[in-house]
Amino acid sequence: MLSTPLPGIQVDMAVAPTAASGAGSGIAFPTPRGRMADLRAVERRDARALLTLLSSEEVSRFAAPAATNLDAFERFIDWSAAQGLERRQFCFAVVPHGTTAVGLFQVRAIEHGFRSAEWGFAIAFAFWGTGLSADASALVLDFDTLGAHRLEARAVAMNARGTGALLKVGAVQEAVLRRAFLCDDGHQPVADMAAPNAGWTSSTGCYVDQVLWSILDEDWRHTRATWRRQVLVH
Repeated sequence: MLSTPLPGIQVDMAVAPTAASGAGSGIAFPTPRGRMADLRAVERRDARALLTLLSSEEVSRFAAPAATNLDAFERFIDWSAAQGLERRQFCFAVVPHGTTAVGLFQVRAIEHGFRSAEWGFAIAFAFWGTGLSADASALVLDFDTLGAHRLEARAVAMNARGTGALLKVGAVQEAVLRRAFLCDDGHQPVADMAAPNAGWTSSTGCYVDQVLWSILDEDWRHTRATWRRQVLVH
């Protein structure tokens, strides 16, 4: 998962009439159904399951602090819906076929008109390594629907899975943001604390480096074409 914070829980479009197409998010994707999961606006009914799944130690290790209670998570969902209708940010639930929500994607505007935006995601630990994040990313990275030219993401430098997910969709590393993310003491292993990019700041945690990644619309077109060729070959 990426370390982009989501306000209210700290962990990607006209309103559509059905939940599957993104009702409440402020945007509708042409193809909200992937090979493994559906993408839809996050709803209050998702709050309890997502709070439990995304608060696990594995998921929260490289995320900003999560909401600690159901009320806070529900308020975040309400806020996200309002932000989506104003086209300031969009938040989507990842729902594997036939199950409940197991992850979130968020895209928020950096530049007016959504030409540049920041995105982040969190997926339940049980679905790591299954290809679910790539499947959902292929739905979210719809530059034409978003109206975006550039998307940015931040990932903790030592977050190998987050880095792998970004590389898979064609993202390019642009910069290292030194000591930009505070890792909670309870989630930071001793081995990592000895790393050159780690430094204790207090008894509650330490600051570690983040990597700034970007993906342009032409990067995604190239990646998508490569994926399709691989499917045809196999």
